[in-house]
Amino acid sequence: MSTTYSRRRLLQLMGLGAGAVGFGGLAACAPSADGNDTSGGSSSTPTSGGAAQDFGFASWSLSEEAPKPVIEGLISSFEGDAGISISPVTYPYNEYLNQLTLQVRGGQFSGAAQVDVAWLGALAALGKLTDLGSFADGRGYTDAALQAGQYDGTQFGLPWTIGAIGLVTNTELMQQAGITAAPTTIEDFEATLRALKGLGDNIIPYAASTKVAQLKDILIWMQTFGSPLVEDGTVTIGDEASIEAVAWYKKLYDEGLIAPDVDRFDARALFSQGRAAIYDDAIVGKSAVVGESPDPDFASKLDPISRPVVQSGDDPRALFWGHAIVVVDGDGSGTAAEFAQWLTSDEATTVGFFEDLGLPPTTQAALDSGAVTGDAFTAAFSERVTATATVNPFWQYPQYAQMESAVAEQVQAVLVGSSSPADAMAAAGEAVQALI
Repeated sequence: MSTTYSRRRLLQLMGLGAGAVGFGGLAACAPSADGNDTSGGSSSTPTSGGAAQDFGFASWSLSEEAPKPVIEGLISSFEGDAGISISPVTYPYNEYLNQLTLQVRGGQFSGAAQVDVAWLGALAALGKLTDLGSFADGRGYTDAALQAGQYDGTQFGLPWTIGAIGLVTNTELMQQAGITAAPTTIEDFEATLRALKGLGDNIIPYAASTKVAQLKDILIWMQTFGSPLVEDGTVTIGDEASIEAVAWYKKLYDEGLIAPDVDRFDARALFSQGRAAIYDDAIVGKSAVVGESPDPDFASKLDPISRPVVQSGDDPRALFWGHAIVVVDGDGSGTAAEFAQWLTSDEATTVGFFEDLGLPPTTQAALDSGAVTGDAFTAAFSERVTATATVNPFWQYPQYAQMESAVAEQVQAVLVGSSSPADAMAAAGEAVQALI
């Protein structure tokens, strides 16, 4: 579903006047190789109004079958009404960040770009992203969504779809195990997993990530047990809470409550086949598991739950997942920023995007629309998971992926019995600190 607006109407909807498009000199805070700020300035700010200009739009979703026609329709709508041309740039997700970085660093790309919210730090370090704070003002984005698009206090991204990584359950298996209420504490969660194990050896109670590639999920459990992960620039992994979390994970592994060699894709496959009762995923995973399931009624059996806490009354922990639109300074930056604002905050456009692809919008008005509130899974996920989500503290560092891998490798060593939780977390903390 796409909605067509004239250029004048777009400006009215966005509260923009007809001023000239002007750009300040680029002086983004680009860290040097040793992490120090070498610019001493702030990011440029695109200005709205005036004559529209052509720009580029980079998106990995344009290389994917389901979202491609939807996004092409939105691009075409904006192009036609603004009287401009948008040049698409796309790479598969796994190649996208590296390719976009090369293009931006080499001055070969300017305009709007879809980004994973985890990448904001790495891209901001290039010194080419614009400050979109003025484009976020008064648009009705939720506080959580705005937070996900910020880096070092600057609104580099306008949030396009924001959710979190949360627990999803198969209610049919839960009922078969005699579980009538979602577990709220770690103690309750263990009891739930043991009850599910009683269903037989062919059922994995919790398809938790145990392969190195996805063991970053342990960070959410470390936070649940009380570790901040990073505090005032100092890595806290190796503290009592992180050791306790990994020792608990090892206990689940040894009891067969979680299984070896599982990543997100394995977990989705096991869950869709009815062989796993609980797994971790972003809200986007729903379409994958429903599509793969042989059960035609599988969608009705999915229920997201809040992550259990150590002490009753604690806030459930979750880490953000989502996409934002950033603007790379250069030709057409002002129009690209208008496009980013319209794409992410116009109610008809964002509700239509949700109806087409099931990705939750980021403004309160769109979230309150009948299309979203009428979707039970999305409403429950937003209330139980996304509501208390926070930004992964590693994302503030360009080396965040290496940091997550350093932790994952040490957790894997604990699971296979080649290291103790205390020794492994001490080593992980040292390795991560060295990357800061």
